[in-house]
This record gives sequence, structure tokens and C-alpha cells, in this order.
Amino acid sequence: MARRRKADEMTARVRNLLAMDAAGIMRRLDARRDEMFLLFSRLRSREPLLGTIASRYADGAFAQLVHLTEQESAVVDHFYSRLDELRWYFTYTEDMPGTAQITFNSLYRRLEESYRVLRATLGPPARPDGVQVVDGQAVRHDEDPATQPPATLARAAPARKRGAVAT
Repeated sequence: MARRRKADEMTARVRNLLAMDAAGIMRRLDARRDEMFLLFSRLRSREPLLGTIASRYADGAFAQLVHLTEQESAVVDHFYSRLDELRWYFTYTEDMPGTAQITFNSLYRRLEESYRVLRATLGPPARPDGVQVVDGQAVRHDEDPATQPPATLARAAPARKRGAVAT
């Protein structure tokens, strides 16, 4: 029993680290997306681009990742594959900054979709203040019609005369 609980805790920690890493990458990309291309143009340095997509947990060991389910592993791999496409492009592009930004937007949309799937699969990362955030959706429960207020009838719009122009 204790062994199983420890394994579950390890899995939760691995999920959280991966979720934090992915969330950090996406947050930095969102915050720096315009500025990093201005710096790329002005400094002719790739560092603003590559630093923004740096992974804090790139050295995640297989021993930790093995705790994920097959589906979770596939989703994580897909996200990091999309990130690698972006990293490869930023590392070796000879495009001018304007073209690089257009290409980035295309690659970013693909990465963003992978991130949505990753977040739905692994859950959101734990917050530093200890508050747990849960993705939710409001659901309307149908109540007894007798207890609901009566529906109001929509009044028909007055008929327009032919040839009249609506303003």
C-alpha cells in the first residue's frame, strides 16, 4: 500500500514538473514574442529567441518519465517535439526578422495546440501559493419549470415601409 502511494506521489511530481516547464515556456513566449524579434533584428543574436524557449527540465531522466502512462508520455513527447521544431528553426534560420516572425507564428500555433492537449492530459501545474486551480465549466441544471420565472415574449420589430433605409 505504501509503495503504491509513493509511486503515485512520484507520478504526480513528474506530471507537475512537466506541466510547470511547459507552462513556463508558453508564458515566456507569450510575454516576449514581440520583443524577442526586435532584439533578434537589432542585435543579430539568436539568444533572445533560444533563451525564451529554454526548458528548465530538459535533463529529465528516463527513470522519472517512466512513471507516466503511455498516453501521457505520447502527449509530452508531442509537445517537446513541437518545441524542438521551434528550437531548430531559431538555431539555424537565415530568415530576416520579419520572415522569422511569420514562420514563428505558424510554429507557435502548432506548439500552442500541443500545449492545450498536454495541459488537459497532465493537468495544470501546482501554484506556488498552494492554491489548486481546477479547469471547470459552468453547467446549467434544468430545474422544475414551475419554479422558474415565466419566459418573456420577444416583441416583433415594427414593419418597415418599402424603400425605407434602416439607419
